[in-house]
Amino acid sequence: LFGIGVVESRRSILIGPTSAGRVMRVFVEQGELVKAGQLLAEMDPIDLQERLAASRHAMVRAKAAVSATQAQALEAESRFATADASAKRFASLKAQGFVSAESERAKRHEARAADASVQASRANIDSARADGERLMAEVRALEELLNNTRLMAPVAGLIVTRELEPGSTAVAGQAVLRIVEADSFWLRVRIEQGRSAGLAVGQPASIVLRSRPGETFSGKVARLEQLSDAVTEERIAMVAFDALPVALTLNEMAEVTVQLPDRPNVLSVPPAALVRQDGKTGVFVIADGRVRFRPVRVGVRAESGIEVVDGLSGGEAVIVQRLKPIADGDRVRVTSSGGEGK
Repeated sequence: LFGIGVVESRRSILIGPTSAGRVMRVFVEQGELVKAGQLLAEMDPIDLQERLAASRHAMVRAKAAVSATQAQALEAESRFATADASAKRFASLKAQGFVSAESERAKRHEARAADASVQASRANIDSARADGERLMAEVRALEELLNNTRLMAPVAGLIVTRELEPGSTAVAGQAVLRIVEADSFWLRVRIEQGRSAGLAVGQPASIVLRSRPGETFSGKVARLEQLSDAVTEERIAMVAFDALPVALTLNEMAEVTVQLPDRPNVLSVPPAALVRQDGKTGVFVIADGRVRFRPVRVGVRAESGIEVVDGLSGGEAVIVQRLKPIADGDRVRVTSSGGEGK
């Protein structure tokens, strides 16, 4: 089966920054094969490094503040323990009449104040820890932003386009490069529906790219689309390369021939012999010097021949070239070269 194909990709990835910025460097060219994790381009970090350094210093101060508030809390707890013990002792002495009520109330006030100082110190510890966590999150966010200025290859593949050049400004999400996974190139091949009988996944195919007419590449049918083109009456087959050709380009045209499995002992006629007459498909056979239209039922259609399922028994002489229009019953003369005259 013969068809015209267009080189496409199953998996195409656009690579760009997550925030607006200026493209500083691009390290790869179109047509270059890259490895997963390879550095492809860099965006201008502007003041990200300075902001990251400031946030890291602030995080160090936050950790020191946590340590300081923890020490203050220990001191407050110690003062509370002393004040509480003193308040309990004065309460006992007051009950025995050894100290005045004013002295006992003063000690209770000191104990309550020491307890309030403990609660305040613990709250300061929580606040200092929250500040430290906020600063740590800010540091992680800035580190992520800084990492995003380094555009890395997520997969191994082929660089097919450079969307932006150094010095250009990219908005968030805009692509700088487009990469296609090396094993995702295939061809969208259109095959006439009338010839597509017998087409199946896994069948071998030969591919001739328009840019390299002298070379033939091998492939196989990887997928048959379930939605045909109703306008052009073509079936769509996706044909994958067995090995990726060097310097392959997207949207390149190619001529694809799919090899159907051998079918022995099949009666066939040349494609040029098939005609339509009065809404019927058939061939002109020659019998006793006259043309007879013989309706036939056909099967697989290929470039080399068309299978005849019913209508011929084999051995009949069929007309494949006509110098003039002919009709059923016309007298013909077969020339020695294989043509015929009316």
